[in-house]
Amino acid sequence: MKKSETLRIAIVGATGLVGRTFLKVLENSFIPIAKLDLFATSRSAGTSIVFKNKELIVQDIKNINFANYDVALFSAGKDASKEFAPLAVKNGTLVIDNGSYWRMHPQVPLVVPEVNFEDAFKHKGIIANPNCSTIQLVVALKPIENKFKIRKVEVSTYQAISGAGQKGINKLLKEIETGVPVDTLSKHPIAYNINFHTIQSKFGFSEEEIKIINETRKILHRKNLKISATCVRIPVLVGHSEAVSVITKNEFSLEEVEEVWRQSPGIIIVDDPQNEEYPTPKMVEGTDSVHIGRIRRNPAEKNGLMFWVVADNVRKGAATNAIQILEHLWKVAPERIFSFQKMFK
Repeated sequence: MKKSETLRIAIVGATGLVGRTFLKVLENSFIPIAKLDLFATSRSAGTSIVFKNKELIVQDIKNINFANYDVALFSAGKDASKEFAPLAVKNGTLVIDNGSYWRMHPQVPLVVPEVNFEDAFKHKGIIANPNCSTIQLVVALKPIENKFKIRKVEVSTYQAISGAGQKGINKLLKEIETGVPVDTLSKHPIAYNINFHTIQSKFGFSEEEIKIINETRKILHRKNLKISATCVRIPVLVGHSEAVSVITKNEFSLEEVEEVWRQSPGIIIVDDPQNEEYPTPKMVEGTDSVHIGRIRRNPAEKNGLMFWVVADNVRKGAATNAIQILEHLWKVAPERIFSFQKMFK
């Protein structure tokens, strides 16, 4: 077993939006870091990034020796995760992956600490971070599932363009500046407009909608959960919003629902709509909690509940959730960081 007093950490995809946010979150984490190295593709190698007043130089991912690290935080895209995560595991390095490649793999736990942290103990070298929209949704759903049992979920998301990374932010800012559409992500402008995620066929769901459906079922351990989703990108830089409609098996009062959420970790209630107090993307930017408001009954359904959910998609929806997984392991089961049954032999 490797030494367990401190952690040696590699960040793979360090120059991207989430990779840089990993560093911001780690700066305020209690995790004792003995070694921290940054990696990216050859195109970004040589970039300088400051961490705790120290300049770190980004290295080429092709030169990484995973045997030198206890943990690798990945946010470098599906191809990098597919290629390099198995190499890390073979060298005894725990991977916490923000990409989508491993999320639905049957041997890879998909974890949101407030919801299903116990699943992390089952890892065989890789723990997957869910999609940003899924994370905030399941944080809100889990207390309702525990107390009232969910029969059906319908969600519509209004997603900040940072969900597409720095290129999404650049597209929005350039279009606002010039008034000319930028042909990335979509042929449609995002400034003063909306974009849907990639849709493969007429009458079909987008990739994002499918992610939310499948990932929510996996995280809640409800493989047959009735859930549907409509996802759209909006011209907001940071902060995903979701309009959620739930039908429960058990009866509830709105006061009970609000109290259940208030007692749940990672949730902040902002619900005074008559005074214009409700969660907004601007309100949640830079925070790590899931904000809930607009709590009300659905008059069209027996045991119908409607609410509004907003979270910082770059932090709680990506970097913070990954760091929280590591923090929880360090607190309760550090041995699962240093020693584990390997998925890849």
